Amino acid sequence: MKGNWWKVMPSTILLFLLTSCGVDSGRFRITGDFKNFNQGEFYVYSPDAATHRLDTIMVMNGHFTFEVEHDDPITYVIIFPNYSELPVFSQSGKEITIKGDASNLKEVEVNGSEENDLMTTFRLQAAQQTPPEVKSTAAQFIADHPQTLASLYILNKYFIQSPTPDYAQALSLARIIAKENPKGQQMNTLIRQLEGLKELHEGGTLPKFTATDINGKPVSSADLYAKVNVIHTWASWNYDSQNALRKLKRLQMDHGADNLRVVSVCLDANLVDCRRLFDRDSIKWSCICDGRMWETPVLKQVGLYFVPDNIITDSRGRIKAHSVSTNELDRKIEELLR
Repeated sequence: MKGNWWKVMPSTILLFLLTSCGVDSGRFRITGDFKNFNQGEFYVYSPDAATHRLDTIMVMNGHFTFEVEHDDPITYVIIFPNYSELPVFSQSGKEITIKGDASNLKEVEVNGSEENDLMTTFRLQAAQQTPPEVKSTAAQFIADHPQTLASLYILNKYFIQSPTPDYAQALSLARIIAKENPKGQQMNTLIRQLEGLKELHEGGTLPKFTATDINGKPVSSADLYAKVNVIHTWASWNYDSQNALRKLKRLQMDHGADNLRVVSVCLDANLVDCRRLFDRDSIKWSCICDGRMWETPVLKQVGLYFVPDNIITDSRGRIKAHSVSTNELDRKIEELLR
């Protein structure tokens, strides 16, 4: 990976390059061995609302160790240099092992607890399936294992954060999970959000939102009154989203801000990285970045759960498209501007 993003990572997660015998209660450890990956670094973050954080894992001679202190089960996501991701589910006093070949990351195995074993089986099966088959397998996994963190991760990945989200099915599956976790505030909040987001479709109305951009200026849904308007998510560590930013800048230069308005939402953990890229590319429209990553309130208000992701509206706030791929983004906007 390029860039200096490791300089802004918090130091609250303890990272050790040398392993020790056993794992004490109240601690969790991941050890890994990769073929064809001698030296480098990965991202690691937790999407859990109460603990989300971003750090790096250093790989030396194909080996790494990551250790953290906590008691409650938590989901961690490792992001590889090619931006593919690997979920790992923590358990106090457990050591999880990751083994695989860097040239074939889809077949990486995570073992050491029942939940990680289940997820490995699911991932290996999904790697051999078509997208419709994967969704069917994902729904069945949730129905069979609603009490697991893995089910919540699969719900988010395949039904909410997907490039083609299915909020209606996500709501149905979320209610299955909630039955096994009746006191889970996170699930109750998610269900309320999905009840509104299932109406987020072409022809629907953009949900109202208010926020403050990186320059301290207020920005809201009321500002999106041009012929075509785009709310777009990006991050300094995601190349595809940066490519979309450049496309949007070129389109706005060609058609003018009266015809095309853009509001960006940055998922960086640090405002410095966000501002550096915006200044480097001389992008002038409003950008929202509060360092809360996926917990940024405006994302939940408008129903954006993916990087990159987008909602395109007309001057009256009617949704004309949602989650348009970067490859199709300029074509779709040109079509709407005509």
